[in-house]
Amino acid sequence: MRRHVCVWFPDWPLDRLRRSRDRFQPSGPPSITRAGDAPAEPQAFVLTEVGRHGLRVIAANAAAREQGVDVGLRFADARARAPGLVAEPVDRQADARALKALALWMERWSPSIALAEEDSVLIDASGAAHLFGGEAEMLADMAGRLEQGGLSCRLGLAPTPGAAWALAHEGADRTCLGEKDLRDGLDKLPMAGLRLSEETLVLLRRFGLTRIGQLYDIDRRALARRFHSKAAVEAVLVRLDQALGLRQEPVEPIRAKPDHSVRLPCVEALLHLDGVRAGLERMAPELCEHLQEHGEGARRFRLAAFRSDQSVAQVMVGAARPVNDPAHILRLFRDRLERIDPGFGIELLELEAAGTGIVRPVPRGFGGDFEGDEPDLDALSVLADRITARIGDRRVKILRPLASHWPERSESLDVYEGELPVWDSHPATGQAERPIRLFDRPESLQVIAEVPHGPPLRFVWRRQVHQVQWAEGPERLSPEWWRPVTGPARARDYYRVEDEDGRRFWVFREGLYGDGRGGPPAWFIHGLFA
Repeated sequence: MRRHVCVWFPDWPLDRLRRSRDRFQPSGPPSITRAGDAPAEPQAFVLTEVGRHGLRVIAANAAAREQGVDVGLRFADARARAPGLVAEPVDRQADARALKALALWMERWSPSIALAEEDSVLIDASGAAHLFGGEAEMLADMAGRLEQGGLSCRLGLAPTPGAAWALAHEGADRTCLGEKDLRDGLDKLPMAGLRLSEETLVLLRRFGLTRIGQLYDIDRRALARRFHSKAAVEAVLVRLDQALGLRQEPVEPIRAKPDHSVRLPCVEALLHLDGVRAGLERMAPELCEHLQEHGEGARRFRLAAFRSDQSVAQVMVGAARPVNDPAHILRLFRDRLERIDPGFGIELLELEAAGTGIVRPVPRGFGGDFEGDEPDLDALSVLADRITARIGDRRVKILRPLASHWPERSESLDVYEGELPVWDSHPATGQAERPIRLFDRPESLQVIAEVPHGPPLRFVWRRQVHQVQWAEGPERLSPEWWRPVTGPARARDYYRVEDEDGRRFWVFREGLYGDGRGGPPAWFIHGLFA
C-alpha cells in the first residue's frame, strides 16, 4: 500500500525570510524596547508582489492579520487598514531554492521527495513508517524537527498524493487516512483541497458544491453539462480521481531515480571510515555487474550513508566517459570518502549509478610501432577522472573550436567530457602560425618607432622597451560583418616580431591609415611564441 505525506508550510515566505535574516521573529519584525518598558506590540509586516491588478499582499504575519490584512488584498487597501504596515517584495527565487534545499534535507524520512507548488513538499513514505514506530510517530517526528527549526507546518498522510495534499491544506493536522476510510476522510473537506483554480472553485460554488463529498454521487455527464468549459469539468474529474486513487498521478521527485543501485545493510553500525571503504569495495563490483549486463557504464556515482539518527551523508563523483570498472570507481571515491562523517553509526550504505551510456570495447594497441596515430580516449578519460577526484569537479577543461576567424573568438574552454574536438574543419587550421600562448584580451602597446603599413621598430609593453630585430607579416583579418559591434569595425594586421633578446611576440595594428574609421590605428599584443 502506497503512503504519501504532504508537508505544507503556510508561512513559508515569512519563515524563510526570518531564518535568513534573523531579525524577523515569527510574529514579525522585532520591536525595540528599553529596560523597564513594557514589551512593544509586534509590528505588522507583509510581503508583496506585483499582479494583474497592481501590488498585492502575498504573505502577512499575525500582527497584520489581526488588523484585517489578508493574503490577496491589494497593498493600498492593506495600508488603509494598517497605517503602520511594513512591507517588502517577495523573493520567489530565494523561496524556491530554500524549499528545494529543505526537501533534500527531508530525505531522512524517504529517498523519494517532490515539490508541490511553492510551499509544499510531497514525501513517498511507503514502507518507512515502521522505522519511526508507526505513522503517527513518524508525522510527530517530522513536525517536531521542522518546528524546532522555526518552521510552521501542517501534515497529512494518505494513500494518494492528492488526498495527502487535501488533508494538509484543508483538514486537521497530522491526519492519517487508509484506503478504506479515504472517501469518508475527504468527504467534508472544502473543494479547494482538490487543487483547482479559483475560477473553477467559483463555478462550483455557484452550483452549491462546496465539499469534496458532494461530487461523489453526481453523474459525470450531468456535471459536464453544468460547465461551459470542457477543460474545467475535466480538471475537476481528474483531481477527484487522483485524490481517490482512481487515476494515477505523476509525481516527479527532486532527485531522479538512479539507473542502477545496490544496497548493503550493516549488521553493526559502522563507526569508522574503514568500514565504509570496505563496504564500497563490496558494492562496486556488484554495481558494475549490473551495468555490464546491460552493456552500459555510468558517468555519475553517488554513495549514500544512512546513519542511525535518520540523517544521510553522501558523496558524489563523476567520470568523463561512461565506466563500469570497479577499480576505476574505487579510485574516484578514494580521495572523497573523508567527507563522510559516520556520526553515531551508519546502518545502511547505498551506491547509485546515473547518467548511463553504452560502453563499446576499444581495441588496444601492442605498443611501439603497432600503435596508431589516434589518441587513446579511454586513457585520457581515466587521467581526467583522477585529476577531477583530487582537485574537484569541472576542473579539467579542454579547448574547443568555434566558428570564427577572430583569434579571441575562435576557441572556447569547456569541461572535458570524454571526447576530443575535431579541428580539421576549423578556420584557423589553414592559417599562419599561431602563438603558443594567446591572451584572453589583447593588451595595448605603445609604439615608439612606427613604419606606416609596416611592423613597429620599437615598442613598450608592460613598462619595458623592446627593439624589434626581425618581423614577418602582415596577416590581415577582416572584421566579422555579421556580428554586432559597438564602435567602427576595423581590420587587423598581425605581425610576428622578435626583439634583441630573442623573445617573439604576436602583435597587430587595428585599423589602417586613412581608412576613415576612428582616427589613427592602435597597436596591441595578442600572444607569445615559444
